[in-house]
Amino acid sequence: MSKVLVVEDNEMVANAVAFKLQREGYEVIIALDGREAQKELAAHQFQLIITDIMLPYMNGIELIEFVKNNYESIPIIVLSVANQEKMIMNAFQLGVKDFIAKPFNPNELILRVKRVLQ
Repeated sequence: MSKVLVVEDNEMVANAVAFKLQREGYEVIIALDGREAQKELAAHQFQLIITDIMLPYMNGIELIEFVKNNYESIPIIVLSVANQEKMIMNAFQLGVKDFIAKPFNPNELILRVKRVLQ
């Protein structure tokens, strides 16, 4: 079973993503900010990270850089509002696998997760 780290400061969004992933058979851990995400990364083996860009304490770009420097093999999907174009381009340059704009279609999220984990 694939373990997914969802990094999202909006608890309603985080819980909705986690619920959808869990229904598809994924194990999900939620981190509400980048620092919490770092702690979870140290404690667990993840097959995928889904992260927002706008996060408290450490933004998504900083988190992506941290992951790429320390857990290079874990693919990342960015889930964020589409008006962050510069940050989204920066995220792709850092090596993220996909971007999903909020608000998102839960079924599209699952399709993209499955594609990244193939």
